Amino acid sequence: MENLLYWAGMSAVAVNALTGVLDAGRKNMDLIGVMMVGTATALGGGTVRDVLLQRPVFWISDQVYLIVALATTLVVFFAARGLRLPPRLFLIPDALGLALFTIVGTQIALEWHAPWLVASLLGVVTGVVGGVLRDVLCNEVPLIFVRGELYASAAWMGALVLVGLQALGASPVIAAWAGMAAVLGVRLAAMAFRLTLPIYSARR
Repeated sequence: MENLLYWAGMSAVAVNALTGVLDAGRKNMDLIGVMMVGTATALGGGTVRDVLLQRPVFWISDQVYLIVALATTLVVFFAARGLRLPPRLFLIPDALGLALFTIVGTQIALEWHAPWLVASLLGVVTGVVGGVLRDVLCNEVPLIFVRGELYASAAWMGALVLVGLQALGASPVIAAWAGMAAVLGVRLAAMAFRLTLPIYSARR
């Protein structure tokens, strides 16, 4: 399980850094601006999770995460610079990063003995905070607050799948894969079929 968590976390860092570069690129930022957005997107959610759990911040304890974030940012910046890319292209890797980070965050919280509900919500925090930072730095309304397809709720569903399967006796590895599949499946289905939560509308 430790190997799965490590490589899933590393993959999530790389994927989220990619989404940060693609989004920042649409704002015509220079290299330093893109690097700030990319690294914030890649490392932000896990940093908040670790602070809340009072555990060593993951990219400070193991700087390989930071190196991967910076390297991915640089590679994508120079590879994609000048290309005309669809505006919503970053949503696909964003969904993958959401799935990876949600499951990693939930499992880490469980291993640090957080109660199951707290662990599931810390998984959501791990999954969405990086994207919130990306959107704020790019002067956009964060996806989590936009009236649109399921996002944070997709992450929470996957986190609950992981917690529920482990409570029923499934191995942590199987529960992790099932949780990732749930997050990714719900998020992609929501994007394809415009699935949304009910909207609060006050009577006037």
